[in-house]
Amino acid sequence: MDESGPVEYPIDGILDLHTFEPSEVKNLVPDYISECLKKEIYLIRIIHGKGKGILKKRVHSLLRNLACVHSFHTASEEEGGWGATIVLLKKE
Repeated sequence: MDESGPVEYPIDGILDLHTFEPSEVKNLVPDYISECLKKEIYLIRIIHGKGKGILKKRVHSLLRNLACVHSFHTASEEEGGWGATIVLLKKE
């Protein structure tokens, strides 16, 4: 039994989903965005990888339904290409 508790993840505007299970994404992405807003981070890069695009579709679906998301788009080649998504959050 693991009693170490939750793992601390840096809130720096870059969320790399490679370190998480796909089942965690549904709650992880909104929670991470919420923490970024608390730190006044309004530009986020979510790294979901290229693969078959399933995780990217899941992330984009989540982003479409979050009121705090102003816009999002596939990253430029320098930012990770279609293996990452850039998210612009609304300033409150």
